[in-house]
Amino acid sequence: MSRITIQDLSSYKSRGERFTMLTAYDYLTATIFDETGIPLILVGDTLGIFVQGHDTTLPVTMDAMVYHCEIVARAVHHALVIGDLPFGSYTTLEEGVQNAGRLIKEAGVQAVKLEGRHDQLIQRLTQNGIPVMGHLGLTPQSYHQLSGNKVQARTTAAVEMLIQDALALEDAGIFALLLEAIPSVAAHDVTAALKIPTIGIGAGPDCDGQVLVSTEMLGLHEGQSPRFVKQYAQLHRHITAAAKCFAAEVRDGAYPSAEHSYNWVLK
Repeated sequence: MSRITIQDLSSYKSRGERFTMLTAYDYLTATIFDETGIPLILVGDTLGIFVQGHDTTLPVTMDAMVYHCEIVARAVHHALVIGDLPFGSYTTLEEGVQNAGRLIKEAGVQAVKLEGRHDQLIQRLTQNGIPVMGHLGLTPQSYHQLSGNKVQARTTAAVEMLIQDALALEDAGIFALLLEAIPSVAAHDVTAALKIPTIGIGAGPDCDGQVLVSTEMLGLHEGQSPRFVKQYAQLHRHITAAAKCFAAEVRDGAYPSAEHSYNWVLK
């Protein structure tokens, strides 16, 4: 299979073909998703929560993003790999260009994602050959400013502002827009207003694509998840059972048996 490109995403929207994106932070998970045919793999700054154990994404560094993006990019041969620009990595145009360049050049991703309205930076990046995915609605890097992770665009005026922001980002040059934690009607209106595809997470059924955080989707995360998360597996339960079984067999002397031992006859 050939590599998915940003032009393919435009074709998906024009054909009305729904598509998917999943997060990955390690080689094995990225390999599985790529072999499955998932077209977009996001190395999200959510690794701060699900890999590093922080309460928010804010502590994630550029070095951490480069590290995980490089691992995922090495595993993937078909999907379009997108790397998040973490909090504090694009406070100036110069920082944004330099750090986006690191994800492309050092880590090997094909595109970057950033949150909010950064029109000039997006223009500069696209002029320098770096594809950019936008992100509106709930923007977790604004956790403190938003007083937590709350549903956004809950009034008519807020939806109108969201549409204007989305159109401005489209004009700036983004190839797709992630919409997070907004009412379905708001996502419908934004999607209808844009020529580029939208990707929803907690944004209802009318976006062109859908994304979930893989650790939540796979049931690895046992904590409280947002309403929009659907668990397609319960791996936490299976891994817990496997670990308990291993410990019990070691205690009982059932493992390792002769089947799992090297039984050479010494001469």
